[in-house]
Amino acid sequence: MRQSLLFLKTQRQPPKDETFSNAQLLEQAGYIHKLSAGVYSLLPLGLRVINNIARIIRKEMNAMGGQELFMPALHPLENYIQTGRDKIDVLFHLETVAGKKMVLGQSHEEVITPLAQRYISSYRDLPLSLYQIQVKFRNELRAKSGILRGREFMMKDLYSFHRDEEDLDQYYEKMKAAYFRIFDRAGLGDVTHITYASGGSFSKYSHEFQTITDAGEDTIHVCPKCGVAVNQELLHEQSTCPECNHSKLDMKKSIEVGNIFKLKTKFSGAFKLSYVDEQGGARLVQMGCYGIGLGRLMGTIAEIHHDQRGLVWPKSVTPYQVHLLCLSERTATVQMANDIYESLVKCGVDVLYDNRQESAGIKLKDADLLGISIRLVIGEKTGQKVEIKFRDQSGIELVETDELIKTINQHYCEGV
Repeated sequence: MRQSLLFLKTQRQPPKDETFSNAQLLEQAGYIHKLSAGVYSLLPLGLRVINNIARIIRKEMNAMGGQELFMPALHPLENYIQTGRDKIDVLFHLETVAGKKMVLGQSHEEVITPLAQRYISSYRDLPLSLYQIQVKFRNELRAKSGILRGREFMMKDLYSFHRDEEDLDQYYEKMKAAYFRIFDRAGLGDVTHITYASGGSFSKYSHEFQTITDAGEDTIHVCPKCGVAVNQELLHEQSTCPECNHSKLDMKKSIEVGNIFKLKTKFSGAFKLSYVDEQGGARLVQMGCYGIGLGRLMGTIAEIHHDQRGLVWPKSVTPYQVHLLCLSERTATVQMANDIYESLVKCGVDVLYDNRQESAGIKLKDADLLGISIRLVIGEKTGQKVEIKFRDQSGIELVETDELIKTINQHYCEGV
């Protein structure tokens, strides 16, 4: 993509009405645009990052046997009355012209359960896992923290259906491991902890995945021995590590990047979702749900991976693999940059080419702000070589043009 054609306008200064790094950097760099409190547009660069996050998530959910679908955001209120959740404070309520009361989906238990009822009748139909990546709406009293807490946001929600609690428990443990793989690939593995939290009306515990950062609005207590954490709200009843019983936990600020629940029969009971077992008896289906907010995950990555110059995207989610800068207007240098751009594209490298009529200083500053993993510079000082710099490193080196593909591929294959 030639940057002169990209729908992008960086700002010299971060927006004054944002106090969190994720919103400051993502708006300043042209990844998102704030429409109103808690409501953001994803601009082309931001959508590319979200799509890369979605690709990571889909890979793991598919490996878990999940089948992707897409459900409506507009839900009949009667479904929520049936489950007793019609009065929860985060629901957006509205009404059709015909007078039918509806809500905007804050999650999809009230939709997926009666849908699954059409397909589950026998033990042979279980287990079943269905997921989507879809927009959710929550009527937050005070939308804050940039894209970490919004009123409209994109979420992956998977729902699993099982014949008994033993099968649910086994799948639940496998999903814990899948979530850790997701956060590790997204660049948050070293600072993300599984955290015990209240299970509410579903079960004794639920589990959150919390990423340590001073920008977090949650407080967790981390076990220095095994890495498991306890949410602040649970601490009065679980003051030691629930895994290894270590007595001294370290208090940390954190951001919740995912959560998983054992729903058990909370929703299957409400909708009478049952199956016939091998003996011919009717049994309620056991359910679990597993959520990740994609925008929240992008915001958390931005909070963790940035420096004083801008964003520093992990290579797994970077909007482009390479940011190519031409810092000269000399015909021969420009032609060399054009040739390298065409060559990289032909080899399948995802390139953003800064061919704008701007000063070298502006191009270099914007490159740091955008935070693409690899920066290539062609200018009068580089001669017939190309300057290469990795955004998360300070060193710069000159490489021969015929070594570029090898160097780029090596960078993206490391650790895969």
